[in-house]
Amino acid sequence: MYSSVTLRDFINENKPLILDGGLATQLEAQGFELGGDPLWSARLLHTNPEAIKDVHYRFLLSGSDVITTATYQASVKGFVQHLGVTCERARELLMSGVHLAKDALQKFISENKTVAGSIGPYGAFLHDGSEYTGDYAKEMSVEHLKSWHCPQLECLNAAGADIIAFETIPSVKEAEAVVQLLREFPNTKAWLSFSCKDEKCISDGSLFSDAVQVALKCPQLVAVGVNCCSPDLVEPVLAKSGTLRKGSKLQFLLYSIILYYSISLTYANII
Repeated sequence: MYSSVTLRDFINENKPLILDGGLATQLEAQGFELGGDPLWSARLLHTNPEAIKDVHYRFLLSGSDVITTATYQASVKGFVQHLGVTCERARELLMSGVHLAKDALQKFISENKTVAGSIGPYGAFLHDGSEYTGDYAKEMSVEHLKSWHCPQLECLNAAGADIIAFETIPSVKEAEAVVQLLREFPNTKAWLSFSCKDEKCISDGSLFSDAVQVALKCPQLVAVGVNCCSPDLVEPVLAKSGTLRKGSKLQFLLYSIILYYSISLTYANII
């Protein structure tokens, strides 16, 4: 039986934290065709959950400390819309993402591992690449974005995720919605990572410094960072982060570094 450990536990021990890799990348390497699917790897929660559990287990064998659920592009509304299931079944599918990760950990029989419940931005549901622009946030209120994220957070919490990973957030407005929502779940810890357009700004054009200031207002956030960004942004963003977080326990998180080719509309793995 595994014993969970929080991200903050790793931080306090001053040890490197090894996250898992690209779940969809590994699934596609095994022959699953996920490109163009509005649910991405989350569809397999419905059609082939054992394949997801197997990838989780392989990441554990490779040394991962954190296993991230296959729920980045999952939502109650998305499952209802694209699978034709009921809201109740959609919630069960979201929860199953956590259960599969925990099943893999039980099989691995190791202590000090963490299950991170992944929640993508509203743009991931739209399936139009807007998690890299944040354009949708211009037409949405903070309250609307809160309402969108709430069912996913409820399900992942209920299933027992050790920490929630809000990933690829492209706008300050959506970050504010996440922070406000977390206050309604006072026992929940989370990290928040942004998508960036350059070394100074997140994807919607807001200053990265302003985005971090939003995160600093939330003691439930144990880390803030960036994901799915060009390697060229890493050093300047890290430098900026160190200045902004001075005097705070909030840690900086950097992961899933990939390069996006805007001409061919493809991604290339860098790290």
